[in-house]
Amino acid sequence: MRPGLVPGDWLLVRRNAPVRPGDVVVARLPGDPERLIVKRAQWHGADGWWLESDNQRASGRRDSWDFGPVHDIVGRVVLRYWPLVRRRR
Repeated sequence: MRPGLVPGDWLLVRRNAPVRPGDVVVARLPGDPERLIVKRAQWHGADGWWLESDNQRASGRRDSWDFGPVHDIVGRVVLRYWPLVRRRR
């Protein structure tokens, strides 16, 4: 399965927007609040949102299976778009 996002994609994020299961969200990485992560919200429990990667087999993936529920959701992704000129790596 191809990932939903690829390097170079730009995101429009609505801060403090209500989140529903299945939404793609931006959150602060637990233990490193300066770092932002983009994950899919799976469910909300008493301890916060359970966030998962779309590609569980990706090398280096980190999600709630590694760090548990997340409290600090920055916002919900409402649009993915590409820059006018895509740079190749």
